[in-house]
Amino acid sequence: MGALQKLPNIGPELERLLNKAGIDTPKALIALGARDAFFRLKAVDPTACHSKLYAIGGAIKGVRWHDLTADEKKELNEFFTSLP
Repeated sequence: MGALQKLPNIGPELERLLNKAGIDTPKALIALGARDAFFRLKAVDPTACHSKLYAIGGAIKGVRWHDLTADEKKELNEFFTSLP
């Protein structure tokens, strides 16, 4: 198990993709924030969906993505839908 898998929502595949995007520690993920981390993820995985964004957002907050507040989910969804 890699360092990122110690965070909620991060499984082996998402960790592999985040590592490929240059994000290899929880500290690096938290420092980037969900939006910037997702931009990097999209660069290596153009098919990355809003579920991965929610997973990253939850991981940064230390909660399962299901436990993000309605406002947090709305904010992440608005960001996702604004992407080209």
